Amino acid sequence: MSSGPGPLTDPVDPGHPAGPHGTDSGTGLGTRPEEAAPGFRAGRTLPLRVEALRQWKRRRTLVMGGVLAALPFVLIVAFAIGRPDGEGPDNRITLMDTATASGANFAATCLFVSAGFLLVIPVALFCGDTVASEAGWSSLRYLLAAPVPRSRLLASKLAVALLYSAAAMLLLPLVALAAGTVAYGWGPLRLPTGGSLPATDALVRLALAVAFVFVSQLVTAGLAFWLSTRTDAPLGAVGGAVGLTIVGNVLDAVTALGDWRDFLPAHWQFAWIDALQPQLEWGGMIKGAAISVTFSLVLFALAFRGFARKDIVS
Repeated sequence: MSSGPGPLTDPVDPGHPAGPHGTDSGTGLGTRPEEAAPGFRAGRTLPLRVEALRQWKRRRTLVMGGVLAALPFVLIVAFAIGRPDGEGPDNRITLMDTATASGANFAATCLFVSAGFLLVIPVALFCGDTVASEAGWSSLRYLLAAPVPRSRLLASKLAVALLYSAAAMLLLPLVALAAGTVAYGWGPLRLPTGGSLPATDALVRLALAVAFVFVSQLVTAGLAFWLSTRTDAPLGAVGGAVGLTIVGNVLDAVTALGDWRDFLPAHWQFAWIDALQPQLEWGGMIKGAAISVTFSLVLFALAFRGFARKDIVS
């Protein structure tokens, strides 16, 4: 075997079928994973708890968590400096105007101001940095040489990335609900359209809203994860996913597109507000969830397919 630089591969046994580029597509090695060592089990490689712990120790995870946890306190200070007037333009009551009515209202307001962009960042970061960072550190080929099958590697990293993304979605409203309850008291959710919801019902509606926000961000997760398998630069994967998400928001603002906007995931990103109506409206959330899941499944499939055929040299 040559000691010079090049793809990490071993000679292929002619009697064993090889994947693309002359290597087994599951591990990046020339031999099958089950022949690497007696008792080898692909399902036991790279356990989720190990990958989750590795990602937890990353500085960007702690920084992102700190930013999301700090936002509610920043808004409380902002409202203390200049309290809402109670009504918006044209005497309309908006969600922002009811922010200080109760802890539930404050949590809904925090979700409203962050869902459009701030919550995009952790999803793009956790999903876009996960594979590309390994390539950037030149440790990806060593994980495959362990041997960890490629599909197992991607599945573990994607599962952990989505787990941390979901945790980010939960962290912000939970901190906001706790801080808002201390600052403004525990009470019913005052609805911008008039009336209110009991506190218990409000918690259920907020949970539904958070769940939809997470589902709507699966498109960003798919973009970031696909780009992460295509580049060795984590910043490129994260920035590319954020950039494409912004492009989607810009296109949704182009009214000349007419009904074509209904096929843009960005068009439905605030459909969760229908959960804060006197009568729960499901139509917009169902359509938005269906489009988001469809786009994300295609992107995840492209990531797995492309990575299975990719030469790992870093």
